[in-house]
Amino acid sequence: MNPAAAAAVQDGTDLASVPLLEAMRVEGKTWENLAPRYGVSNPDPPWKVGLHATCECLAVGDTLPALERRRAEDQLGETIYRGTPAPEQQLLALAHIMLRRGLLSEDALAERMAVVRSRLEAR
Repeated sequence: MNPAAAAAVQDGTDLASVPLLEAMRVEGKTWENLAPRYGVSNPDPPWKVGLHATCECLAVGDTLPALERRRAEDQLGETIYRGTPAPEQQLLALAHIMLRRGLLSEDALAERMAVVRSRLEAR
């Protein structure tokens, strides 16, 4: 077993890809690519603050301790989400962790993504 897989087994992170997240990853819809399309010059994605707040809330409630999440993010970033820009990598890793731990369902995430997508396309 390779070291990343061994570490994943130790801390419980499932390194198997999630089809919904894999589809998002390969779409190439990074903030760097989307911002100019919507006329935005801010280099930080608008969801970055919400992402950090979600991580903090999960940590405070001990649902997903910060160190555990960071280790899992590192493992996922070195494997499945390698080559994905940092903000998107963190977002995909958090969604991956939440899905694999049953904190979120793929159906619920897909529904929310559809709502956001329709709002963006209406612009």
